[in-house]
Amino acid sequence: MEPEQLVEIIEGALLAAGEPLSKRQLGQLFDDLERPSTKAISDALVQIAERCEGRGFELVEVASGYRFQVRQHLSSWIGKLWVERPVRYSRALLETLSLIAYRQPITRGEIEDIRGVAVSSNIIKSLLEREWIKVVGHRDVPGRPEMFATTREFLDYFNLKSLEQLPALTDVRDLDTMTSALPLEEFHDPQVAEPSNSELDDQAQDSGIESVTDAGLADTDVDSSHE
Repeated sequence: MEPEQLVEIIEGALLAAGEPLSKRQLGQLFDDLERPSTKAISDALVQIAERCEGRGFELVEVASGYRFQVRQHLSSWIGKLWVERPVRYSRALLETLSLIAYRQPITRGEIEDIRGVAVSSNIIKSLLEREWIKVVGHRDVPGRPEMFATTREFLDYFNLKSLEQLPALTDVRDLDTMTSALPLEEFHDPQVAEPSNSELDDQAQDSGIESVTDAGLADTDVDSSHE
């Protein structure tokens, strides 16, 4: 098969798929006798990425594979195509998600110990429904609490190929820094219940929270084995 034809096929497949495609999935588009090598597919992807230079979209690699997406700096214009309001996420949800990303596997109780406030059941439910986190086991302690870890869908959403692309934990000094490590603003999510008054009081004191080092996070490596 000519390289130019391979580029056209892969480009068309990526446009039609509506989700990331891995090199293995791209290879499965072809019969055994005409299936290109992994190197040929890689070369075609490089060529496709180069063709996107100077255009309003780009080819990106995320955890699940490759996909086309609009360049981020165009979002303020492209976003006007959709009438519905964008999903808005609360600070409590983002802090919970950040702690799971950096401390996984982690239990709800351990998250509460670090944040100093109760974690709303709606927050855990919302993260599970979005498939950003999953239950990967149970801690071997009384009550056998569930342990949570991030998913491949989480990596895809945040344009990450692996957890190693998050800032090193040694560079994260507090929860604010940890939250800002995720490329998502602190917005209100209408699907997540408002925190109680006691939570609001505790969150008001977040500026004085002990550093992540003091909270026992500094010696914890990012674990991507659950992806």
